Amino acid sequence: MAVKIRLTRKGRKKQPFYRIIVADSHAPRDGKFLDILGTYDPLQEPPVINIDTDKLEGWMAKGALPSGTVKSLIKQHKEALVETV
Repeated sequence: MAVKIRLTRKGRKKQPFYRIIVADSHAPRDGKFLDILGTYDPLQEPPVINIDTDKLEGWMAKGALPSGTVKSLIKQHKEALVETV
């Protein structure tokens, strides 16, 4: 079973809100998932990214691979954490 870290869409029409989830790579986008790692709200200014880094590191240690979009969100989240410290 290949495990991916990817986004699932929530929210209303023309008001997207995303969850960062861990799911089987064959599961549909808004279907069954294993764990919720965080959220992404692109409508806020600046966009709000919340990620539980402990869970993220745990799943990546188990072999879960992030999608391209999630990889860039993780990078932005880490940069934001460095700026606040």
